[in-house]
Parts: sequence; C-alpha cells; structure tokens
Amino acid sequence: MNEKKLVLVTGGSGFIAIHTMAKLLQKGYRVRASLRTMSRQDEVKAMLKQAGVSDLAELSFVKADLTDEASWIPAMDKVDAVMHIASPTPATRPDSADEMVKMAVDGLLNVFKAAKKAQVERIVLTSASGAALAGHKNHPEIFTEEDWSDLSAPINAYQRSKTMAEQAAWKFAKENQLDLVSILPVAVMGPVLGQDFSHSNQAIKNMFEGKMPQLLRLAFDYIDVRDVADLHLLALENPQAVGERFLATTGENISYKAQAKLLKEHFGPQANQVSTREIPDFLVKFLAHFKKDLKMPATFLGQNTACSNAKAKKLLNWQPRSAESSIIATAQSMFDLGIIKKEK
Repeated sequence: MNEKKLVLVTGGSGFIAIHTMAKLLQKGYRVRASLRTMSRQDEVKAMLKQAGVSDLAELSFVKADLTDEASWIPAMDKVDAVMHIASPTPATRPDSADEMVKMAVDGLLNVFKAAKKAQVERIVLTSASGAALAGHKNHPEIFTEEDWSDLSAPINAYQRSKTMAEQAAWKFAKENQLDLVSILPVAVMGPVLGQDFSHSNQAIKNMFEGKMPQLLRLAFDYIDVRDVADLHLLALENPQAVGERFLATTGENISYKAQAKLLKEHFGPQANQVSTREIPDFLVKFLAHFKKDLKMPATFLGQNTACSNAKAKKLLNWQPRSAESSIIATAQSMFDLGIIKKEK
C-alpha cells in the first residue's frame, strides 16, 4: 500500500490506537484520528510525541462516535484504509451487558457501512483474544485463530461484545467484498504514554499501589503494544493478510503470581507493596457475585488461556519482544509519568 495514503484510525485516543498511529506517521502515512471529544487533540499529540513522533504535520482529527452512524460519512472522506480500533472496553463499558454488545456491534457496522460507501481499500479490525478463548472450560490445546469464543457459555459482556462484533465484521466483509484483516491481542502491556492505557496495565498500577493484596490464580498471555501496532501495519500492507485473523501474543502464558515476582525482582524497594499471595478460587467465585471488577476474571478460573503466535510469525514474519520486557516497560513508564502513586 502506498505510504502516502490516508488511514482513518478509530478511537484515536486509545492505548493501542496511539501506538499504531505513531507507527503509521513514522512510516509516512497520513493519519486521521477519530475522537468522540475534540478537546482531546492536544492530549493525543502529547502522547504521540511521547512515543517518539517528532512531525505531526500529517495528523488530522475528526469528530465521530460509534453510536452516531452519520458521523462516519465525513470521517471517511478520501480515506484509503481504516483501522477500526475503537470499542467499549472493561474500563469504559456500559453497566448493561446487552448495551455493551449492542454498542460494539452497531458501532462496527456504522464504521463498516461508511467504509464501503467510501470504497476504502482495506479494513484492519482490532478484535481481542477474548473473541477466541472465552467460554472454553475444557480446551487443553493452545488456542489458534481457528477458535471462536463459545457464545452459548456464560461469558462476560466484554468477550461477548468482541466476539459478536468480529463475527459481524466478517459477515459484512464477505457480503460486501471488503478486504478485512482482524488482529486479536491478548493482555496488552508496553510503554504507557499518558492517562489513557489498557485495563491490563491497570493491574500493574494496582499491584504497586498495594491494591491487589491477594492475587487471582489466573494466567494470561501478554503482548507489547508496540508489537500490536507493528502487526496492524503488517496487516495493512501485506496482501497475504487479507481475509485472515491473527492472534497477537508472545506465546508466553504468565500467572499473576509470576508477574508479581518479576516486578519485585526488577524494581526492588519500589515494589514493596506488590503481593505474591493468592486468593482461593472458591472465594473469588463467591465475591464475584458482589464485586463488579471480579465478574470477568472469575469466568476464566481453571481455564487454559494459552494462545499461539505461529500464524503471524509464519505468514507475516512478525517477531514480538518478550512478555517480561513488556511488563517491565509498562511499570517503568508508569513510574516515569507519575501514574503509580509512590508509597509515602
């Protein structure tokens, strides 16, 4: 794809979006970022500069909202490709599970309909590993792109919304002959650039601030946000990517306890409040009835969550950095920006 082409990035203030826009700008693309609130333009520019982008001349903004179908028509003007990254997340989700699913699916279709009308060349969709591995209590094998989350199981609204939105995307793309690629990141780590970061990063902050005195007996795959951004660009540029799903993972499955030990080893006295104690599963399941923030993780207790990165490495020659280095980079950036409140 010609490097001077215009790429619309939806949800332009988000953690993955900022890093992806940084890569696009550094490669010479023109970038149009959609924002729900145009007052965040300066904040986005500051985060891009923090990411190492010195020239913002090819960056522009457009006001658009997933819930407003009409707003995407002008957003697509003269756009060559779309990276649809915007979606409700666990940190911003509506209280109603049905509302979250509806926002994700309807929002995606609003974007895709406008993209079709504008005759964009390719859409890269940011899905999530939650669209592949949720609801599979008896899945001993490593998860691949062939897997889809089980919508008949009692899975959390976030995973349900990601699964249904991606399914809607593939259906729409097939019916309308759109070139589509989907990226399914696992838990996203890496350098935080401002106050907008992933819900996976929040766990790091909570550990250092002593807000996780007992850890869930869970393990997840991790990936660096910079590698997620690289994979988005490969999906945009490589003809072999069209029509494919790609799990974005290091292939390393790490427990909260192992993560906590890593932080204590690397950060020493700064990690005095990081706990390595675990809470029994039965207690988590009981507390999840009363604590909203435990509902989603409780659904993964006792489940394998290991994912394969073989497809992206083989087909796109993608090489992610280690999970440990990404976790450390997350924490260090949070200290550097004063996001982690130090012990008094």
